[in-house]
Amino acid sequence: MKSIALSKHQAQPALRALGLFAAAITLWVAQSIMAAAQMMPNSFADLAERISPSVVNITTSTVVAQRTNEDAPGIVPEGSPFEDFFREFQDRRGERAPRRSSALGSGFVISEDGFIVTNNHVIEGADEIMIEFFNGDELPAELVGRDENTDIAVLKVEADGPLPFVNFGDSDTARVGDWVIAMGNPLGQGFSVSAGIVSARSRELSGPYDDYIQTDAAINRGNSGGPLFNMDGDVVGVNTAILSPTGGSIGIGFSMASNVVTRVVDQLQEFGETRRGWLGVSIQDVTEDIAAGIEGLDTAAGALVTNVPDGPAKDAGILTGDVIVTFDGQDVEDVRGLVSTVGNTAVGETVRVVVVRNGAQETLLVTLGRRETAEAAQPASQPAPETPDEPKELDGLGITLSNLTDDIREGLGLSADAEGVIVVDVNETSEAFEKGLRTGDLVTEAGQVKVTSLSEFDSAMSAAKDAGRKSLLLLIRRDGNPRFVALSLD
Repeated sequence: MKSIALSKHQAQPALRALGLFAAAITLWVAQSIMAAAQMMPNSFADLAERISPSVVNITTSTVVAQRTNEDAPGIVPEGSPFEDFFREFQDRRGERAPRRSSALGSGFVISEDGFIVTNNHVIEGADEIMIEFFNGDELPAELVGRDENTDIAVLKVEADGPLPFVNFGDSDTARVGDWVIAMGNPLGQGFSVSAGIVSARSRELSGPYDDYIQTDAAINRGNSGGPLFNMDGDVVGVNTAILSPTGGSIGIGFSMASNVVTRVVDQLQEFGETRRGWLGVSIQDVTEDIAAGIEGLDTAAGALVTNVPDGPAKDAGILTGDVIVTFDGQDVEDVRGLVSTVGNTAVGETVRVVVVRNGAQETLLVTLGRRETAEAAQPASQPAPETPDEPKELDGLGITLSNLTDDIREGLGLSADAEGVIVVDVNETSEAFEKGLRTGDLVTEAGQVKVTSLSEFDSAMSAAKDAGRKSLLLLIRRDGNPRFVALSLD
């Protein structure tokens, strides 16, 4: 290996260049550290001190009836020689008096005149609600209104003077990685602050209006109903749930986004209840294979209508099999988005709904009803014709179908007005089985055409093949719940 020696005169420029390079690297590292330090707060103390007076502890009290001796389980196994002794002892005690049960939670004041926000599950069923403020004062609270769908409740206290309160922030501006702090009464230990970041956005747990912010800030039992703050001291979420195999915090907590909460709170304050818009349809997401079976639908987007009971949509002319692609000027991506948008639209408002039907788009005007009223309505029924025939095996689809008879309706617990063809067998190696079709499913549409007999089903399948469809779209009902399934056509 050759070595190259430099003279002193030749080495000086190289050393100067190397020194400048090292200085530049040092400056860059220092600037990076300073930038990181600016992004990470040195302390949350000033922020916590400013907003703590608006956070409250909530104690609820409920009278719980005790079981009688007949309802109580035996103290000893049946047949034990001590059974008579313990029964005599229980009989002497007689019926036990009701007892009072307590629960703890958190909340926060949103106005100087004493309105407080918390979780519905914190106060549900409570006979008495007591609010403890940061300075130690206690006041009784009255329930203003509650919403089970978002687990939000609004309370009201009467104070001698104005109360410290906090404002809601815009949860849509919260980004993954932003700092947040949670405040509340974890495990009954009193006022507590924990810090973390936004771990994820738009989480869905169980409800149709879910929009949860996921955070790794410590949230435990007792934090329910407490606020999740951004660094400006605005509430961007209401701490509601945790994901944990142990019951304690493992860094996966969920806060209902403030932009959902504010709409609910406004309605509860004004009406004492929620008043959500209602379109009056059953819908499901459009998958790739379903989109392939619908003429005029280029992408797997929108909400596929599976049922149209009496209501606003039916009055406006929306039909089963329509794909809702636009609602009130907003593109519909999926079911969740449409449900949220409709629910946030005012009851009685008339909106434009664009649907894809028979390969073309149609615009319909729908005047929205109220969901809470509709959920209590009962559908009417009408008699259906009977068309008995022998079951028909459809090898290409992997299913065997039969016409409905009164005996089949009775055997499957179907109503007398049920129409369609019934699935009497499913090949377990078929696509139909893989996509969830089972014996007893009721097929009411094929190729977006209503079918009441095997002959109508055959005609619908032939029409789909003649039109060059890659799949046959079936509308099935199971336990009264409709959904679409697309099966490939050979």
